[in-house]
Amino acid sequence: MVTVFVMIKTDPHAIPEAAQDIANIPEVEAVYSVTGKWDLVAMVKAARFEDLDELVPSKIAKVATIHDTETMVAFRTYAQDDLEAGFALGLED
Repeated sequence: MVTVFVMIKTDPHAIPEAAQDIANIPEVEAVYSVTGKWDLVAMVKAARFEDLDELVPSKIAKVATIHDTETMVAFRTYAQDDLEAGFALGLED
């Protein structure tokens, strides 16, 4: 499974509508409105890296009010459960 984060610039007056349109794409796990230079961040999961070739430019970037996107590929997750397990290494119950 490949996880990517897509940063999105859109029309500021259409953020809720753009977020909902993106959230309706099946591969999109979540869409967040954010502060800073980007308006939205979408967390996307695909079975294979090659699937992103179609997904980002043909589905996400085609939402009517989107002006720009930038995609970052996640290499590893450091979820809270993973961190707690790492700190517990060597400790016995």
